[in-house]
Amino acid sequence: MTDDTGAARDLVGRLGLFPDPGSVEIARLGGLTNRVYRIGSGEGALCLRFSGKGTEEYIDRRVEAVAARAAAEVGVSPEVVHADPSTGVLVTRFIGDAVTMTPALFASRKGAPERAGRAFHQLHASSAIFDFRFELFAMIDNYLALLGKKKVDFPEGYHDVLEEAEAVREAVARHPVALAACHCDPLSENFLDTGERMWIVDWEYSGMNDPMWDLGDLAVEAAFGEGQEEAMLRAYFSGEPSPFDRGRMVIYKAMCDLLWTLWGLIQFANDNPAEDFWAYSVNRFRRCKALMETPAFAGHLAAIRRGP
Repeated sequence: MTDDTGAARDLVGRLGLFPDPGSVEIARLGGLTNRVYRIGSGEGALCLRFSGKGTEEYIDRRVEAVAARAAAEVGVSPEVVHADPSTGVLVTRFIGDAVTMTPALFASRKGAPERAGRAFHQLHASSAIFDFRFELFAMIDNYLALLGKKKVDFPEGYHDVLEEAEAVREAVARHPVALAACHCDPLSENFLDTGERMWIVDWEYSGMNDPMWDLGDLAVEAAFGEGQEEAMLRAYFSGEPSPFDRGRMVIYKAMCDLLWTLWGLIQFANDNPAEDFWAYSVNRFRRCKALMETPAFAGHLAAIRRGP
């Protein structure tokens, strides 16, 4: 694992972020593709992110910086202190009174799914404009083209399921919804919970999107059970969602796995050591396939076809 502690200290000095960069406390944090550090301690602490190897192939850091600043202005993400799109360096305020969420914490911390739902609604209902349009099938095509230049296999049956997903493309296209500023990659670890509010971080994949993508993707990433999904949905809508909204949320649960399977294969091809990305991709694909084969999935697809 790459250790950029020295580079972090040098950057702190160049940017003048602390009066004595030589003695400032630096601690490595988590991250699947990037190297992330807490700089300093107490109320003045900052979070420093160095971008990961190969991420420039599929992440536009200028777009990310625009989204991170806009999300901070909306009040759902920490203030951006410094962003350099040319290097992928990002510095934000560190939220010291919050815990980094995991699926287990989403299950054990009372009200966590509801707080995430309300944070999403605050973002989606805002006037924030992100400088990218997150288009599911265009991204799938782009990832497939990128993988075509690499030596990597696909999980058995992937292209068959991709063909079946054309029914989803057709159903969603029948009744376009107003796009909103969306996170688009809501891993559990991208949520910081104070117990009173939920902060959202890491805007690498953000863009203007169907808001239900965020809810469906979080339900997958945080391994929500039926009760947690319902709590998140009701908090988001302040009541019962329509069959059309609920259907899109469920459909996107499968589609996010279909997309992130390809993302995992890119990490595998790039020899990213952070995780076993072949197993990651296979597991995501199997989960997508299993959901698409359920009778309930067909019912939600029919609700989308009927429209609002």
